[in-house]
Order: sequence, then C-alpha cells, then structure tokens
Amino acid sequence: MRVLVALDKFKEALSANEACQAAREGLRSVHPAWTFDECPLTDGGDGFVAALAKGKAARLLTTRVPGPLGEPVEAAWALVPADQIPAAARKRLGLAAEMPLAVLEMAACSGLALVPREHRDVWRSTSRGVGELISAAASAGAGAILLGVGGSATNDLGLGALAALGHRFLDSREHLVTHPSPSTWSKIVRIVPPDPPPRRLPPVWIACDVANPLLGPTGATQTYGPQKGLAREQAPALDTEMRRIATLLAAAHGLSLEHIDRPGAGAAGGITAGLAAALGARSLPGFDFVAEWLDLERRVAAADLVVTGEGRFDTTSLQGKGPGGLARLALASGKRTLVLAGSTDLPNPPPGLELLAITPSTMPLAEALPRTAELLQRAAALAASP
Repeated sequence: MRVLVALDKFKEALSANEACQAAREGLRSVHPAWTFDECPLTDGGDGFVAALAKGKAARLLTTRVPGPLGEPVEAAWALVPADQIPAAARKRLGLAAEMPLAVLEMAACSGLALVPREHRDVWRSTSRGVGELISAAASAGAGAILLGVGGSATNDLGLGALAALGHRFLDSREHLVTHPSPSTWSKIVRIVPPDPPPRRLPPVWIACDVANPLLGPTGATQTYGPQKGLAREQAPALDTEMRRIATLLAAAHGLSLEHIDRPGAGAAGGITAGLAAALGARSLPGFDFVAEWLDLERRVAAADLVVTGEGRFDTTSLQGKGPGGLARLALASGKRTLVLAGSTDLPNPPPGLELLAITPSTMPLAEALPRTAELLQRAAALAASP
C-alpha cells in the first residue's frame, strides 16, 4: 500500500511538516510495511516558504524586518534556482530560464501567529516587513517574486509595504505620515509614489485563493478584520476609511478604484489591491500553482490512499484551500481519501470522502492544542485499523 500523506498546518499547534509526520507515524504503527510519500501542503500562509523550498536546492535566507506591530523579526525566505522550478510553474510565472524565484511569505513578517491574541490590533499592525522582504529579494537578484499572503495580521491595504518601497503619505500640511496603518489614516490626504522611481523591481506574483473584494460586507475589513482583533462594530467605519484611502492610492497611480477593487483584492487586509495598484502585482490561484509545484497529480496517481487535513475542515476548505483541493483531486482520481482535522463542519461531504475529527467532543481546545500531535497520530492509527 502506497500512501500520500499531505496535510496542511494545524494552526497554533503543528506545522504542515509536523502534521504529516504525526499522521504517518499513526498509520505506520498499524501497517509498518506501507510505503509513504510525505508532502506538506500550504495555502500561502505559515510554511509557504518551507513547502515550496523543500527538495529544490533552494538558497534559504533570513532578513531582519519589522514585525506586525513594528518589533523586529527574523523572516525566512528562499531563492529557488530556475532549473529546480517545475516547467508548468515557471511558464505560469513567465520566469526566464536562468533567473531564480524568490519565495516570500507574509506570515513570516506580518503574520497573525506572531501577535499574542490579547495584542492583536488591526489599527496598528503593519505590512512594512513585506515591503522590506520584497526589496531584499530584488537586491538578491530574483527574476520574479512569489508572495504567499495567508495568515496575515494586517488590514492596512499594503501601505506599510509601500512605505518601505518609497511611497510617501502626506497630511494636509504636506507633512509625512510615517506609519500609514489604519490608526493614522485620518491624517492622510495625499499619496505620492517614489520619484524618481526606485530601481526596477522584478515582477511580483501573489499566491491567493481568496475571492473577496477589497470593500463592502464581503471585503477585507468586514470579513477578516474581526479575526484579527477588530471589534465587529468598528468594521463598517474602518471599511469606509479603507475606501477613501484606496481611492487616493488608485489616483496616485492613475487608476480608478474599480480597477483595483476586484475579486481577490481583499486578501490579507487588502495588500493584494495595494501591491496591484502600486507595483502591478498579479495574483495566481494558490492551490493550482502549489499543485503544479508539488506535482500533486502524479503523486496522487501513484498512491492507493491519500491522507490530508488541517486544523479545521469545513465548507471553506473545499473552496480553494490546499486540503480541500487535494481531496477533490484524489476523489476525482478514484482514490480512497481520508481527511483528518482538529474539528469538522461539513454537512454534505463529497461522496467517498472519509472525514475524521481528531479531537474528542468533550475535550476543551486549550487542552487539545498541546496534544495535537498525539491526537492526530491516534486518529490516523484508528482510521487505518482493520
């Protein structure tokens, strides 16, 4: 029996790599003769760099940049040689044959996991570290930059990143607003792009499966702000201010608001919209790209059993997330497909999908989180038992 073990992270408990190891050990404890193909998944958030750099002879680097609340963090990123990039992925990126790809993850510098729950504050959180990573990647000779934006702590339209790349934000007296996070937006009346422009940046691509627009009831602020510490009653007012600032940013680059407020623009607190307006950044479908990069179609075809999972598996998991996308691919290939998740909420699972919550219903989350590896290993063994 050949098993593809491909799990995403269990948020606040296990990395994707650790989750795969725990599931494999549970399966192996019952069937020691089985063969395993481990493939940590990513949705563009925590672990994006590690998953894409694995096995690619990548140059792994760290750069000291501001964290979500301005504190310094060591953010990991990678330069992947062009000859190590799968042909389909290289074609999608339009990457020259000799140029390396810089792989960055927003979670490493502006991630929610970097901020203790009691200190999460979208009014003050900044994406400045992302801009400094983009600058570092350009200085290192990257032919293109691929940015994963999952797991962000910010709702700043990417203005922090743009400040790091030379944009200026001015008040009514033409004074510089140095920290353009939402707490200071009321002061900003004009946005000025770098003049002269900085040396040419390589093309920036954003891996993202979020379809939310920038503004409105399904936009960045009202949908994701409360998950990042925003009081729900404050969301409409901040969304209104986001519209004003986005209009200024669009005008600064000769664009209309409608040009940047498109499906997907609301990802990661609007950084997708901000980088699109200012840098011409383009989005690509996260799971499709990762599937090409990790050669998932071939690996599924070679497996007899596909095991995937994440911290919570629900209806959103089937709307572009890694485990949901893999489950669909495996089921379409006629493979036995098992999903192991910390918790589940999927009233109508696809036919043939085996779905197992690893956490006992009576166990509090605070007790379950530190025991996630144990619970995952136990559930995998149970699923594999005769």
